[in-house]
Amino acid sequence: MSVMHAHEHQPMSGEPLGGETQDEGRSEATAVRRHHGFPARTFAIVRDYFASRPLRYQAGLICLALCVIVLVMPSPYVVESPGPTRDVLHPGEGGSAVIAISGFAGGVHNDPGQLRLVTVNASGVPGYPAGTAQAMWGWLNTKQAVTPSEAVFPVGQDADSYRKESQGEMTGSQDAASTAALNYAQRLGVDVSGVKVSMHVDDIGGPSAGMMYSLGVIDKLTPQEETGGASIAGTGTIDKKGKVGAIGGIRLKMIGARRDGATWFLAPASNCDEVVGHVPKGLRDVRVSTLDEAYRALVAIGQGNGEALPHCSVGSAK
Repeated sequence: MSVMHAHEHQPMSGEPLGGETQDEGRSEATAVRRHHGFPARTFAIVRDYFASRPLRYQAGLICLALCVIVLVMPSPYVVESPGPTRDVLHPGEGGSAVIAISGFAGGVHNDPGQLRLVTVNASGVPGYPAGTAQAMWGWLNTKQAVTPSEAVFPVGQDADSYRKESQGEMTGSQDAASTAALNYAQRLGVDVSGVKVSMHVDDIGGPSAGMMYSLGVIDKLTPQEETGGASIAGTGTIDKKGKVGAIGGIRLKMIGARRDGATWFLAPASNCDEVVGHVPKGLRDVRVSTLDEAYRALVAIGQGNGEALPHCSVGSAK
């Protein structure tokens, strides 16, 4: 039973008794139709809108919609851009050290300069899809690189296996870097008996930071301030014998190094063909092929004698 409210009028002649007026019934019916008929009315409006437009207009909208769909779909390309750099000599923003040394009787030494490992950001690898629009922008952007995905990772590889592979490469690189660094430090007369090295960098995988890890360990074990206060970046794999190997994305890594303040860049000799003509203004490249060459270059830069060091030139790749 309806309740009569003070503002509602009493039934007059011709109005039905028993709980609602004709106006109230119509209002309720209208509300029901509005609630349940919204999709139908919307469809009718859209239908009438397109029916009143010529076929060419409709075809244009359909093409536009298809283009938008294509642009947001995953592309078969990997898009790379300059990634973050990390100073291996000092704690990062979170306060954790990239290189931790324990069991060293001589005490870990501090160097006021920087040794920066470099990275690239990659979209289009398993777990990090890149859309077609992103790939198209990458082709137009000189600070990005676009590569067919099959040239970067095996067809069908999933995100979990890609992550495990990348982490495995990083772990292997760190182990080789530690061995090479301790062997080299011993050659310099450092007592490394009982020394243990651990390395940790969040969200970075692959083997390309090996050489910089080794240089960081040696710097911490020696009393000499090798950098002389300079900001030095570099890249390159390393094996346990101290051989520096080629890496990918070196052009983008040089851009990231300069962006973060580095003025020197240690580059693997085997990457020199990619370095020539692409060194950012304000950055000086130095060609190295072994840990010994890299360390000597580091010392020379710290002593202010870096200009005499060899740089990459056409045909100098080994």
